[in-house]
Amino acid sequence: MNTIAYYISDYGFGHATRSVALIRRLLKMEEDLRIIICHSFALSFLRESLKGENRVTFRRLETDIGYELREDSIEPDIRKLNAKYKQYLKKWSLFIAQEREFLQTTQVDLVISDITPFPFEAAYMLEIPSIGISNFTWYTAYQKLIADTMLETLKDAYEKMTYFFSLAGSQEPNWGMRETQHFGFFARDVDNHEVNRIKKLVNPTGERFVVFFGLGMKIDVDQLERLPIWDSPNCTFIVSTNVRVKRPNVFPIPEDYIESQNYIAAADLVISKPGWGIVSEAVCGNKPLLILERQAVMAEDQHMISYLQKHRFCATLGWNEIQDFEIGESFIDKMEKLKQNSIVVDDKDRIAKKILELLKKRNC
Repeated sequence: MNTIAYYISDYGFGHATRSVALIRRLLKMEEDLRIIICHSFALSFLRESLKGENRVTFRRLETDIGYELREDSIEPDIRKLNAKYKQYLKKWSLFIAQEREFLQTTQVDLVISDITPFPFEAAYMLEIPSIGISNFTWYTAYQKLIADTMLETLKDAYEKMTYFFSLAGSQEPNWGMRETQHFGFFARDVDNHEVNRIKKLVNPTGERFVVFFGLGMKIDVDQLERLPIWDSPNCTFIVSTNVRVKRPNVFPIPEDYIESQNYIAAADLVISKPGWGIVSEAVCGNKPLLILERQAVMAEDQHMISYLQKHRFCATLGWNEIQDFEIGESFIDKMEKLKQNSIVVDDKDRIAKKILELLKKRNC
């Protein structure tokens, strides 16, 4: 049986949800396969999402540090990020030595990482092929936030990827590897019966405009309660569990509910920061997007927004602008026009097939 070590970024739930979508498809396509998930932040979510899959095992591992945000904001805290990153680098050699021993002991055939850097170093030392799957790397994400001289360690690691699967919105360099594959959006499958149940719950008469308002599970913004958007006429809101707004027209996703893509599918509009996870589930479901913009120093955000605007998938709103924003009829009409774009093809089948092809090549 072939073994994949699958590393998932610890920043938020977006990397975890798209990894679930791909892992489910890989297991469905190939019986002679086992997957070891290496992760910590959303490990309970991953366990629940893949419950009953006896070919999946879980290994608690802190994979990367992500971003640090200012209090009550979606903006980065550069000082805190730099301090945390320096501590991360101090452990770098230990990370590589630890992963080298793990990969050798468990006889891993292929390393996949979304998009933790140090496993690429360990795989390279052992001549195990590796695939990076992402719309960004932490090297490019941290540019303008951390000095270039401090980012060389990440750059060296990413240059050791055997393959890079570049996802929608990516503006990564070539990385000098043998092959870069380009893919679009993909997401977890939607359960239509569950979507209908949710629609009846939040919009029983079918007369209201349903808005999914999701800021990501690592954003805690206390001032959300005071936003005027909740008073938008004839609107009902679905919010992620960390959006603590108590209104009769606001429905939080239950904390133990793991298939949030069904709630996105039940909405008429998705409002979010430009995180790839929510964006992909909205785009694959042909839902218009209102993206909240952060500072231009967030390269990952700017690349995603540029991609979405180029394909006419979204409108944008600055974080300061939302302080006075309400949803009116003219705005709804504007959003409805975004739905007239062509349907996006979910790319997880194509990605899974390519992974299995590379795995078989390894065994030839």
